[in-house]
Amino acid sequence: MGEETSPRKRREDERSIQSNEPKVTNLQKEVGLFSGICIIVGTIIGSGIFISPKSVLSNTGTVGPCLIIWVACGILATLGALCFAELGTMITKSGGEYPYLMEAFGPIPAYLFSWTSMMVMKPSSFAIICLSFSEYVCAAFYSDCKPPEVVIKCLAAAAILLITTVNSLSVRLGSYVQNFFTAAKMVIVAIIIISGLVLLAQGNTKNFENSFAGTPASVGGISLAFYNGLWAYDGWNQLNYITEELRNPYRNLPLAIIIGIPLVTVCYILMNISYFTVMTPTELLQSQAVAVTFGDRVLYPASWVVPLFVAFSTIGAANGTCFTAGRLIYVAGREGHMLKVLSYISVRRLTPAPAIIFYGLIATIYIIPGDINSLVNYFSFATWLFYGMTIIGLVVMRFTKKTRKRPIKVPIFIPIFVILISVFLVLAPIITKPAWEYLYCVLFILSGLIFYFLFVYCKFGWAQKISNPVTMYLQMLMEVVPPEKYLE
Repeated sequence: MGEETSPRKRREDERSIQSNEPKVTNLQKEVGLFSGICIIVGTIIGSGIFISPKSVLSNTGTVGPCLIIWVACGILATLGALCFAELGTMITKSGGEYPYLMEAFGPIPAYLFSWTSMMVMKPSSFAIICLSFSEYVCAAFYSDCKPPEVVIKCLAAAAILLITTVNSLSVRLGSYVQNFFTAAKMVIVAIIIISGLVLLAQGNTKNFENSFAGTPASVGGISLAFYNGLWAYDGWNQLNYITEELRNPYRNLPLAIIIGIPLVTVCYILMNISYFTVMTPTELLQSQAVAVTFGDRVLYPASWVVPLFVAFSTIGAANGTCFTAGRLIYVAGREGHMLKVLSYISVRRLTPAPAIIFYGLIATIYIIPGDINSLVNYFSFATWLFYGMTIIGLVVMRFTKKTRKRPIKVPIFIPIFVILISVFLVLAPIITKPAWEYLYCVLFILSGLIFYFLFVYCKFGWAQKISNPVTMYLQMLMEVVPPEKYLE
């Protein structure tokens, strides 16, 4: 009898120990310094460096200005990230720009950011990266012709479904997937850089001669080159979206930024140099997939590793984007700026599953229209508008919230410089080459005011009668509950 009761007693002891542990229905702090660096590096190094070299070069004209744009974009991304490090250690809430705009300017700018990000900026970014992944995978099977558009889009949709599922299942699984793909992408980056430097040492410097000859001095061209270069660096603020899940954010947030972004900048510059040791500017512009062309010329017969690892790189960036962007939707829902069900957390998985699934559905819709470059320019316009507003908020809070604790305080000239660059990036393409897309973007942002006053400010009863049964049904279907009240 004693032998029969001992396992039962042991199980009861285990249950009693577990019952003393706090059960918090909220997102858990499961992201350390290494995972934080992997999120930054893994999200930045995605599709951009494998697509944007063509777009940057086409807008600058020659090799010299192209490399200068890449260096300048890296410096700007670093300065912007330092500003976000101050904001992230002062306001330790997830959601990226959203809580900073809320603190600095109030609910309306924050709502407009969450509205635009949820419906345009974040899902379009996710779609662009997955389309890039699909293009590189398909390029390996359609070496003599362009892959069919339907095949590319179907594969991109499948990638979105897989990544959304992984991040809905487990925070830790999503973090492990991110770490693996970041390691994989650093392998292909190292292969390209080392191969290029070896060729450069062997005297392949012809493409660097007269590298500034015939450079067009168009302000619009330079701004578009900046757009496409900064698209390749986009992700420098991604860790601010998961601040609440970051262990010791006062230390790990700035440290991950200081390590991650300069590492990416060095890799980007060396990769571009490697490209130009193998391809002339004309050949690079004609290439359907720059890294694949590089592999065919340098690594044959092992050139198949390039599209494989580039696919790893892009799918890793897509995973990082999904991992972080879902938190913005979650935080906006928690603050009452989105449907409440989007702020609910899975009881079993402790993930913001409804927010991530919703994000995946919107991104899938974005796969259908347009080509990648038009999406990049549209995405960058709205993005830098809010980057500038957020950093203006940093300057404003230097005066309105002087007593707030600031573990990091950047010199005031840094945010002012980033604000001026943001204004240039927003206005220059509109002035030099006006397009209806920019007007549509502004009108879409402002249309969020209608939804804000109808559903957030006024809170009409009929809207609650419709949303409550839907919320209840989705809550039972996905086994999700509201998070415990957030305590700052």
